[in-house]
Amino acid sequence: MIHDYKSIHELLNAPEGERYEFKKAENRFDFTEALRYCCAMANCGGGKLVLGISDKRPREVTGTAAFEQPERTRNSLIEKLHVRVDFQLYESVGKRILVFEVAGRPVGLPVQVDGIAWWRIGDSLVPMPQEILRDIYFESGHDFSGDICSGATMQDLDINAIEIFRSKWIERRGGEHIKNLSAEQLLRDCEAISDKGVTYAALILFGTRSSLGQFLPQSEIVFEYRSSEAPGPAQQREEFRVGFFACYDRIWELINLRNDEQHYQDGLFVLGIPTFNERVVREALLNAVSHRNYQLGGSVFVRQYRDKLAVESPGGFPTGVTPDNILDRQSPRNRRIAEILARCGLVERSGQGMNLIYKLCIREAKKLPDFTGTDAYFVRITLNGLIVDEKMLLFIKNIGGERLDLLTADDFLIIDSLFYGRELSNNLRSRIDLLIDMGIVEFDKRGKCVLVYSLHEEAVRPEIKSDTVHTRQAGSEHETNKELVLKYMRQNDANGIALKDLQQILPNYSRKRILLILNKLRNESMVKLEGRKWHIT
Repeated sequence: MIHDYKSIHELLNAPEGERYEFKKAENRFDFTEALRYCCAMANCGGGKLVLGISDKRPREVTGTAAFEQPERTRNSLIEKLHVRVDFQLYESVGKRILVFEVAGRPVGLPVQVDGIAWWRIGDSLVPMPQEILRDIYFESGHDFSGDICSGATMQDLDINAIEIFRSKWIERRGGEHIKNLSAEQLLRDCEAISDKGVTYAALILFGTRSSLGQFLPQSEIVFEYRSSEAPGPAQQREEFRVGFFACYDRIWELINLRNDEQHYQDGLFVLGIPTFNERVVREALLNAVSHRNYQLGGSVFVRQYRDKLAVESPGGFPTGVTPDNILDRQSPRNRRIAEILARCGLVERSGQGMNLIYKLCIREAKKLPDFTGTDAYFVRITLNGLIVDEKMLLFIKNIGGERLDLLTADDFLIIDSLFYGRELSNNLRSRIDLLIDMGIVEFDKRGKCVLVYSLHEEAVRPEIKSDTVHTRQAGSEHETNKELVLKYMRQNDANGIALKDLQQILPNYSRKRILLILNKLRNESMVKLEGRKWHIT
């Protein structure tokens, strides 16, 4: 909890408008309502949802008990909105203030919640007006995939590809209402076709070989397996000039045929990780199909080598996107394709596929995606499949699944940078507080930000063993504080213990760090939570 009176003063005197929303939320606040406000703020360029301060002037601090585990709430907001969300906790006169800060929407895409792009008019939340939606979609330029292909009809579409799309929609999104729709009505509902005709998106996703040869021959995916990068014919080559849904699974099957498993030791156990992660490969392929320039000649190439995979697609990065900002900016080149793929849950409309690729590469201790070879005419992403350092795998594994689920792509990048000794960017440096509170990152005696290797002492890398004394002390301090909390609770558990009581005995610990101790004790069945009070079991 931060006692930052300057920041609190700024909140109390912040200007009115769509960039701020103040709610008393003294006891609780509905997550769906918070989600919609954050959605609207993202669509208006970003802003702050402030809980624990009244809206009407003169504003006053009321305090809030809403969202006791704000890191989980932040993670859920990111999962639903697919934009950056941060949070900050403040304390004023013993009262808690919680602030969620939401980034602005991507270029060319409104942020949506369950299909509705929320917007603010005065103090009201409303669905975004159609004229504003149109203006947003036009930001990223003309959408070729939404154009009508003159001369194409339903007969040019593969019914089997359409049925694969239907089954994925039902499997991933529910959608029982679409089970009995005709193929034509199904495609109308996802705007692949209309009264004006068949879109290029429909051809790209569902077209037959003959129709693509006639109308869009460059809509093709070529798979090659090469044992080396030497020039010459590939050991295996298959060409797919068919609708994407007709070849999507087959391409993964070809890759998986030569997907070796790498092994590493964890104590008494030998565990395995595939060289090519299925989710990463599929996301890279989806990105290529969604973002390539279909008005340029050339095919999408998927080239598999023994220990790496390269996906190359015609057209450079969309306007405003670079390898340096690719996790923060999404600018869809083919919106209609992305929207149809989102219907069946294969992609998110706000384009978080690249974030997932980065997270999974780091979790498996592999190199980050490499965009070497990308230029104004082609995007080339190389996925390196080899484990770089087994100690990194052990460190990630011992963070634990529950805590890993709370981490964003940026959090993983911080861990990756610190492990391999890379300098943190200013953007990443500003986001280490959560990792510190979770006990994953700390400052050593020299004031340097380091990983807490006591999570798994065998994972200490040789070149930083000089810091092990410090990390053991940190681990020892954590155990000491656990015992201190238990002792205090045993002596004062008549009516239960509130968090503010524990902050008195651990004044240097934030609310989140104390919650981590309590949750660990709860997992060990030593304490329990009843209402808002903690008790010894």
